[in-house]
Amino acid sequence: MISKRHFKTKDEVEVTFELDAADASEAELFCAALDWKPEPMKRSDKGGPFRLKLRLPKDQQIEFRYLVDHAEWRNEPGADGQAPNSFGTVNSVVSTTA
Repeated sequence: MISKRHFKTKDEVEVTFELDAADASEAELFCAALDWKPEPMKRSDKGGPFRLKLRLPKDQQIEFRYLVDHAEWRNEPGADGQAPNSFGTVNSVVSTTA
């Protein structure tokens, strides 16, 4: 799940990424806006969803993917779109346009 908070006076959008992965012990977000460097996600309780809040540039289409337990790539079913990648699969896309 993705939720967004738009600011009227800033050129950024607060995006909360939430991944339901009760079977996982770790999850990371890889995102084009972060130069595809892993950003660890955290969960508030055992078995609950992993979450991560980021401030991303406004008016962008930003590709991302989740990596679960350093082994399994997952996409976001609630993403704003998908884009093919150079590995022959697809990335999720979040739009930061109001």
